[in-house]
Amino acid sequence: MAAPTYDKFIEPLLRYLATKPNGVPAREAHEAVADVLGMSAEDRQELLPSGAQPIYKNRAGWAHDRLKRSGLSSSPRRGYWQITQQGLDFLARHREPLDPAEVERLAVGFIDVRLRPPAAAGLPGDDVPIRSPGSSATASPDDRLAEALSELRATVATELQETLAKVAPAFFEAIVLDLLHRMGYGTNRSDLQRVGGAGDGGIDGVISLDKLGLEKVYVQAKRWQQAVGRPEIQAFYGALAGQRANKGVFITTSSYTAQAVDFANSVERIVLVDGRRLAELMIDHEVGVTARTLKVPRFDSDYFDEDAS
Repeated sequence: MAAPTYDKFIEPLLRYLATKPNGVPAREAHEAVADVLGMSAEDRQELLPSGAQPIYKNRAGWAHDRLKRSGLSSSPRRGYWQITQQGLDFLARHREPLDPAEVERLAVGFIDVRLRPPAAAGLPGDDVPIRSPGSSATASPDDRLAEALSELRATVATELQETLAKVAPAFFEAIVLDLLHRMGYGTNRSDLQRVGGAGDGGIDGVISLDKLGLEKVYVQAKRWQQAVGRPEIQAFYGALAGQRANKGVFITTSSYTAQAVDFANSVERIVLVDGRRLAELMIDHEVGVTARTLKVPRFDSDYFDEDAS
């Protein structure tokens, strides 16, 4: 049998997670749901066209993405899936099997919901707009391709933000320097040095823009959950002054308050990068992200123009 579409994975995945309220490795959930769906060993060997992953694992992953967006499950750590209290409450109100309309609502009704920590996520509400499946029927293939690419990018950006929020501070600082190097700062990786630690004076990294190190950019990388406020940006500005530096980049996994942004704009020599922009930059420069190339055929009418030959 061909692998079922990802919406078919949603209910069995949620019900399986309910039997493991303390969470389970994603790989175990993949196999458990495949068992429920009656997938054979041969079925599980079928790969995506890119060859990067078995189809059933990919579709189980998308099902879990939809459950996370609806607040019914979470990823407390990388590669680990766990039902939320909202998910348990949802199943208590919905007997097996789920109504097809309810499955559709979970599959497409929360696509535009930005993932939040489980404690902040609410129960799925009846007022959440549902994307009409029929809308794609009137879209051109190019439009559908662009929409799919946009959704894939948004999902990867969210996964990056979740992961970055959990890595060790020192590792986060190293990731930031790797990204800046990929973006073209420094003639080689050794021109970017991590100096964070006790007594760092608010400086986590230094980038030499020229071979002699005459021009430098100072970096502060904060793996924070709460918004970064004006006091932190002012302290960084003071650290730059202590180094007699003209350029500074402040990068965080979270966001900035309006006061922090206003102060950075007023001094003009500090660039702020929040968690969402950081994830987008990591995607663009393939730091912690791999990209695959798809060949999209397009008819070449010029080739068949006999008058032009």
